[in-house]
Amino acid sequence: MPLLKSTFFPTLPFRNSHFNTVYRALFMKEQVSYNRKRILTWDDDFIDLDFSLVGSKTLVVLIHGLEGSSQSKYIIAASNEMNAEGFDTVAFNLRGCSGEDNWLVQTYHSGKTEDVHFVINHLADTYSYDEIVIVGYSLGGNLTLKYMGEYAKTQSSKIKCAIAVSVPIDLASSGKEMGTFKNKIYVDEFLKTLRAKVLLKAKNFPEFNLDKEKLLKAKVFRDFDVLYTAPVFGFSGPEDYWEKASSKPYLASIEKPTILITSQDDPFLPAECYPIKEATASKNFYLEITKYGGHVGFISSFLPQENRWLENRMLNFIKQNL
Repeated sequence: MPLLKSTFFPTLPFRNSHFNTVYRALFMKEQVSYNRKRILTWDDDFIDLDFSLVGSKTLVVLIHGLEGSSQSKYIIAASNEMNAEGFDTVAFNLRGCSGEDNWLVQTYHSGKTEDVHFVINHLADTYSYDEIVIVGYSLGGNLTLKYMGEYAKTQSSKIKCAIAVSVPIDLASSGKEMGTFKNKIYVDEFLKTLRAKVLLKAKNFPEFNLDKEKLLKAKVFRDFDVLYTAPVFGFSGPEDYWEKASSKPYLASIEKPTILITSQDDPFLPAECYPIKEATASKNFYLEITKYGGHVGFISSFLPQENRWLENRMLNFIKQNL
């Protein structure tokens, strides 16, 4: 049932998927003032949370994508728009993404929902919010969708709804798509920062036994997952990681209103990442596929006042479900 028709239709240059994907990061100016709170985890590590408060009883939790942070332009834009509508926000920096290396050899991965559960419970128990909304982008969107299904029976009753944007819900197929020539420039940029982080881990944790030469030659995400993600997080290999971390199998278990907003022209996503069948069969999982938008883009034009379609769409969904 919940397949939604989209109203997003950008001006001509933004109908190019790559242009829309990179425009926000390269050209849009976004600023926000955060108040950082560090919380200690059950496994002797820390997670940094960046709050932007307006005195609301509703908190919107924002979860960034691969190698993003609270400083990602899409996170700042969402925080500003949510604040303007009277909602508090908190940007959840995944482990190792807050500007300071975390204390364990493990950082984060696409399916590490135990961290999401821990953070949401901390927010629900520590602060006096009546309502919590979760918004996740790309990798953070995969975490959001997986969490909403995997923890459907045990998550806080304060969670009212969730939103996911541009999500690689099937990691095996999206990994192959990212390995194609058209996405080489994106993968190269991701691997630059991932390599630097893992080399630092190898220095701080010599017992990790990293093959540095292979890491430096890594060309695709599979190479990285073979060398770091799978062994460090206890998966038997990259295929085991992709299968267990993908959110797609959990969509049918979602019990609270949850929407996936994604574009048909997303250069990162293959056909397997558009869960039309799952949305059609669900009462709680909604799917909105735009014709254009790129990956976490959804920019309409060069005019700043017209570039909040995504944030306005989120706000509309939140207001419908509070």
